[in-house]
Amino acid sequence: MSAIMKVMLTDHAADAQWGDKALTSFNQNGVAIHLNGDEAERLRQIQRAGRRLDAQGIKQLALTGTEWDLERRYAFYQGFYNPRAGQSLYLGDMPAEEQKQLDSLLEATRWVRQITNGTPEEIYPQSLAEQAADFIARQAWEKVSFEIISGDALLEQGHVGIYQVGRGSVRAPVLLKLDFNPSGDAQAPVAACLVGKGITFDSGGYSLKSSDNMLPMKSDMGGAAMVSGALALAIRQGLNQRVQLFLCCAENLVSGHAFKLGDILTYRNGVSVEILNTDAEGRLVLADGLLCAADSGAKHILDAATLTGAAKMALGRDYHAVFSLDEARSQQLCHFAKAVNEKAWALPLEPWHLAQLTSSFAELGNVASAEGTAGATTAAAFLSRFVPADVDWMHMDLSASYQKNGNDLWAPGGKGHGVRTIARWLLEVTAK
Repeated sequence: MSAIMKVMLTDHAADAQWGDKALTSFNQNGVAIHLNGDEAERLRQIQRAGRRLDAQGIKQLALTGTEWDLERRYAFYQGFYNPRAGQSLYLGDMPAEEQKQLDSLLEATRWVRQITNGTPEEIYPQSLAEQAADFIARQAWEKVSFEIISGDALLEQGHVGIYQVGRGSVRAPVLLKLDFNPSGDAQAPVAACLVGKGITFDSGGYSLKSSDNMLPMKSDMGGAAMVSGALALAIRQGLNQRVQLFLCCAENLVSGHAFKLGDILTYRNGVSVEILNTDAEGRLVLADGLLCAADSGAKHILDAATLTGAAKMALGRDYHAVFSLDEARSQQLCHFAKAVNEKAWALPLEPWHLAQLTSSFAELGNVASAEGTAGATTAAAFLSRFVPADVDWMHMDLSASYQKNGNDLWAPGGKGHGVRTIARWLLEVTAK
């Protein structure tokens, strides 16, 4: 077995032999990470160093020295993470409370990354709902209850979007309804709701994706994973108000029974939708989850989804896109992200964007067809039709949740980036 390598932080530049502005250098004591700039830049450097050491095949590390705090340890862990595992990382000695906080954060992030990286054979609608419910319930068994609605029962209860998107697969679509109720009072008001897109594999349906674009589509359940991990983290961080979670889970496949272009879905709020593109299925399943959230009476609703390629075109893989019909709320969520060292950026959404989703046969088309429309914004506008006007509603398009290829900060696959932001939002809005 190879010896454990120690990792230290220093403000001193590396010796010239390691190259100009070298990030890391090695000596008989281990490896030094050479830091400079403000703290945000230093966290980025630490994550890059973790990624670099993993890429060099170094599998056993221990963080040493007094310069490590929670944020720095977490940044290194994020970079050092490898989806193929096989690593050993000792995060160093720290005060008990800091250890507790870090353990909670690592558990939530690790779960989100692992579940997002699971194969479509392992993670399908029923298994996603079950694993999410189990993970959240483990945080507070006596305070969590849940129900999984599956197959034809979805249609019987009016959840037409999840049912229609998932009916082309032999694996039944499901809706997870989970209730975290710390008071135990069945009449306690629901303070907030989370809604997650759980498309466990997205072929595009009859609007078929190319092989290259289809390959990462096991990650199209990233929104469901993210809100589940965030609720679990918020519980560990002291959430004490009632919160409900809705995961809208399906496989979007091609078959003789799959939904088709030209189909019209009529939701239980009376809104009719013509299917103009079967690859715009995420908004169709989320509509059911948002209607359930509205039924709860919660004044705060957040949905999260790997919803559009347009968000990735706008922001790349570094920032999540944030939407609200109230600009101040969008900026507040971005502020929450910055406070926990994650990245989110507000994109525009106005009431009139809904008018760009036209149909000749229904109230809405599920995509905009006119030239010059903004794809991520019109997707958010579609969702707004299923949320009461007096509700504080936020939509996150998770453009930074998954990378098919790794880079200097992240290994390939799920990143867990966003789980802290949503947990922070939950704690903040339920504290008011």
